[in-house]
Amino acid sequence: MSNQKNQKNTNKTKQIELFKTKDIFSSYSQSNKLPIQSYKEIIEWQKKIYLYQKKILKNLHDPYLQKSPNVDIYDSEIKKINPFKLTSHSINFWRSNKLISKSSAIYFVIDKIFDKNIILYIGETFSADERWKGVHDCKTYINNYKETLHSHEIKNHLDIRFLLDVPKDVKFRRKLEKKLIYLWLPPFNKETRNIWSTTFTNI
Repeated sequence: MSNQKNQKNTNKTKQIELFKTKDIFSSYSQSNKLPIQSYKEIIEWQKKIYLYQKKILKNLHDPYLQKSPNVDIYDSEIKKINPFKLTSHSINFWRSNKLISKSSAIYFVIDKIFDKNIILYIGETFSADERWKGVHDCKTYINNYKETLHSHEIKNHLDIRFLLDVPKDVKFRRKLEKKLIYLWLPPFNKETRNIWSTTFTNI
């Protein structure tokens, strides 16, 4: 019994060592930080998000490594979800007649800059085809983001990806959405803006 307890403590120590929040977010945790404006600041902002999410991706299936202080490392729901392997669709798919799905979904807004992918937003919907067609705050955030990058001649490629194997019941679907938000920490979700000092959402 004593040996089992010591083993659990050892694993817990490994988890804490892997995820040192202050090392990742130290320069982006200030609520009074000036708006991101320069080319260097934008690239650094994206890099910090990329490095954090890269660590999540690397350790997604490792039961001994901590992925987020807010998510159970043994949660089978999130261990099997890799947003970057989902089918990519144009961020403006809703303007065309292309049908995605009428099923419930969790969706991921992803940007590719240079050779790096970052998740900017995670949401849920009762119908993949309908949610993104209507009014959505994230569309405004994306426009602000794109305009800022364009002003610095930073090329990027935005897309949206849908996870269709999700609970039909909205209560359980939103619970899964929250787990994924707290795991990947996408900067355009309201739950994470203070972490990344995201200025594109100031509308």
